[in-house]
Amino acid sequence: MAISYYAEEVDFPAIKKRETSEWIRRVAEKYGNRCGDIAYIFCSDEKILAVNREYLQHDYYTDIITFDYTQGNRISGDIFISTDTVASNAKEYGVAFEEEIHRIIIHGILHLCGINDKGEGEREIMTIHENEALKMRNTPQKSAI
Repeated sequence: MAISYYAEEVDFPAIKKRETSEWIRRVAEKYGNRCGDIAYIFCSDEKILAVNREYLQHDYYTDIITFDYTQGNRISGDIFISTDTVASNAKEYGVAFEEEIHRIIIHGILHLCGINDKGEGEREIMTIHENEALKMRNTPQKSAI
């Protein structure tokens, strides 16, 4: 069971893989889940559009597509993230790219944990969960000693 990171058609974003993976595990645990195999694929707008068209029959750009392979409480999936759209969103929202990429990274995990954002009022609920998770990223983990 592993969390892996790949870049297709883009430069790899400046994230700390080990710290990010540990944070992802802590967030999953908060929702009663364990991490299985999770693959992050950082890509271009054109790549995510192609994925959106081929697998979801959607003809638009997006920042993230999450393919959920979760079984029971072991979350697994492939998470495509367009770093082009993340950069555009960061500029639009007036936040640093680093903050927005981490928001989107955890957005995918929250989807795997069963939190949705398409229905009535769900986007606001997702934002609350994202904000809580981002605070966890900035809070040092307590030692087991």
